[in-house]
Formats: sequence, structure tokens, C-alpha cells
Amino acid sequence: MARILYLGCSLEGGTSLYRAQALRRLGHAVTIADPFHAVDRQLNNRWLNAAHFRTGYRALQWSMHDWVAHICATLGELDTPDIVWVDSGELLGPDCIRLLRSTGATVVLYNHDDPVGPRDGQRFATLRRAIPEYELCVVVRDENVEELRGLGASQVMRVDRSYDEVMHAPFDDPADIAPEFRSEVAFIGTWMRNESRDRLIADLITRGIPVSVWGARWGMSPFWPMLRPHHRGGNLSGRDYVAAMQGSKVCIGLLSSGNRDLHTTRTMEIPYAGGLLCAQRTRDHQAMFEEGREAVFWSDADECAHWCRTLLDNATQREAIRLAGMQRIRANGAGNQDICARVVEAALQVRSHAAPAREIRTMAPALAEVAAAES
Repeated sequence: MARILYLGCSLEGGTSLYRAQALRRLGHAVTIADPFHAVDRQLNNRWLNAAHFRTGYRALQWSMHDWVAHICATLGELDTPDIVWVDSGELLGPDCIRLLRSTGATVVLYNHDDPVGPRDGQRFATLRRAIPEYELCVVVRDENVEELRGLGASQVMRVDRSYDEVMHAPFDDPADIAPEFRSEVAFIGTWMRNESRDRLIADLITRGIPVSVWGARWGMSPFWPMLRPHHRGGNLSGRDYVAAMQGSKVCIGLLSSGNRDLHTTRTMEIPYAGGLLCAQRTRDHQAMFEEGREAVFWSDADECAHWCRTLLDNATQREAIRLAGMQRIRANGAGNQDICARVVEAALQVRSHAAPAREIRTMAPALAEVAAAES
């Protein structure tokens, strides 16, 4: 099994931590180091965090370089990693990745956002400059494959998003789900500006669909007066999140158009947790599930409302689709352990053919190159 240095957010309830835990369940020796902790004083400040987000974390690169250098210096001969897994990667620029490669490890980027897409502005600007330094880049959408190659990636691997086999496991006895997490039709997710999810939910309410909404920032929606009576609480995590998916009769899956989504983690988590997936019709969704038998899909509010009414009125059909969806998502091999195993296998193949680690350049010339490129 591999020794893995895992650089990612370690926040409880986050998908990054779930992936690190899945790697451990696979038997790998995983050391977690959270790059966000290195600059938490700045990122915990509302205004500074917003400024760094909008400028691609360029002003943090001296701090991140020092943090990575400290980690590399403390690695002993026995814990030198075979793989460095960088999860998301927005904080680490080219010089940081060169330092990590100097350990002799294969440095892998896993990013399940859209680092080249339009939604997040300059958030991933520093990451994009670092792409040529990674030996393997792992992405979750077809467009990113060629885009990262165009940025200089040597190898790009496309995977689907994933559920977590442990954290998203359904309740053995649905009777254990508390009443506050039971619903007719549920949507679980954050309100987003310039997305149509609030309009879709409002349209369903207008059509008489009994929708319950969990998630943050919904009070910022222009539809809030209509949505407020249907808002059941803020962000869910852990077993509460599973309870709300499994405790709904129909669970709606919405995409982020700004993130060019054709599927999301909800696509996997809802059926795995025992919910019935009612999602937007895309080529990804249609490839993952047999439409009408393992999940239901729609293209507009009218079709979504039709499916909600049909399934609420027919418990037998609803249960058949729910159970078939649970079986299909497991058969698809869409768990964190499934995906992580594939990534590790690919990384070890890269490692077996790797050239000797390149010489590290000092921080100052690297930053000078970045400044010159941006001027």
C-alpha cells in the first residue's frame, strides 16, 4: 500500500476529509495536512477572504511556500510519501508543487470544482499556473480534460463525483429518522446568485408541490417571501444530511450552470443514502441511471412537477424506483473508495515511469515569473 501525504481541507463534514478517510480505509498510510490552516487568520476574516478569493490567492504564496517547505523538511526517510494528493489546490502555486515534487513523490491534483469555468472568477488563477507541475490531474467533467491539457497538464484523468461509503450510508431502520428531517419533496443545497434554483423551487411551490428546502443563504433570494415558509433549516451534514435525503419521498437534484455541471455529488449521494433522485436531464445522468426506472429526470419546472405529483401519488412506483436507484449507484462503483482506488492506481503507474525529481528553483524567481506573466 502507498504512503500518501494528503493536502486538503480537513473540515468535518467536507468531501475532502471523506476522500482522505476513504484512502485510509483502502489501507494506505495517509498523513493529512490542511493548507487552509496555514493561512486561517486571513481566510477567517470576511473581507480578506473575499479579496484572496477574487485574486486567486496570489498574495498568500509566500506563506504557502514556507508552509510546504516546512512540511517537506519534516518528512523523515520512513514517511517520505509515494504520492502527494492535493485536493482542490487553489492555495498552492507552481513553486509549492515543485517543492512537493522534490520529495520524489508523484504529485496528484484532484479537483471536483470547475477550475477553468466561469462561475468562480479568479479563484483558481494560481492553480491554473501550477497545472504543468502536476504529474497527474484528476477532474470530473469532460471539458476540463482538454482545458487542463491546454494549460500544460502532462496527464489528465476523468472520474465521476462520488458518495462516501460510510458517511452517506442509509439508516438501517428508516424509523430512526427524526420527524424534522422527513418531507414529501426535498431540495438540499445552498442558494447561489445567478443560478435558477430559487426560481425552480418557487415554480414548484406555485404548482402546489410541497417542497422542503435545507441550505444556507436562501434569505438572499429575491423569491425569499415565497420560499421562507418552505425553508426548514441551514446546511446539513453528517447523519442529519443522510436523514433528510432518506427521509424525503422525492429528492430533487439541481445543477450549477456556472460550474458547467452535468452531475453533482448529490447525484451519487441521494440514491446511495436511500433517496429517490429527481434531477435535471443530462447526458451524465442518463448514462448513470435508466430513466424512469432507477431515477427520474426533467427538463423544466412543468416536467419536474409532473414527476413529483406522480411519485407522491404512487407509493409502489416510488419505492420501486428508489430501490432500483440504490442498487444501480452501488453497481456503478461511484463510492469514494472506488474512485480513490482508481486515482492511486493511476498515480502509482505514473510513479513507476517517473523521471528523477527536478531541481527546485527559489521562491523569488518563481514569483518574479508570475508577476511578469501577469503584467
